[in-house]
Amino acid sequence: MTVKPGLYRHFKGNMYRVIGTARHSETMEEMVVYQALYGEMGLWVRPRNMFLETVERDGKIFQRFEFVEE
Repeated sequence: MTVKPGLYRHFKGNMYRVIGTARHSETMEEMVVYQALYGEMGLWVRPRNMFLETVERDGKIFQRFEFVEE
């Protein structure tokens, strides 16, 4: 599954803008590059598989990041 640029909501509620994807220079692992839309608006990277995975919190299953809009 691919990750398209746009707005995403983290399962804890914060909003992020996905800028695109990149590859780790040593392992070639696909990474998602995204920016927080709160606080200092920092840039982050996370492995694509982790970005797309589900997480459990308080006995409920959530997508770690849910696509909101382009």
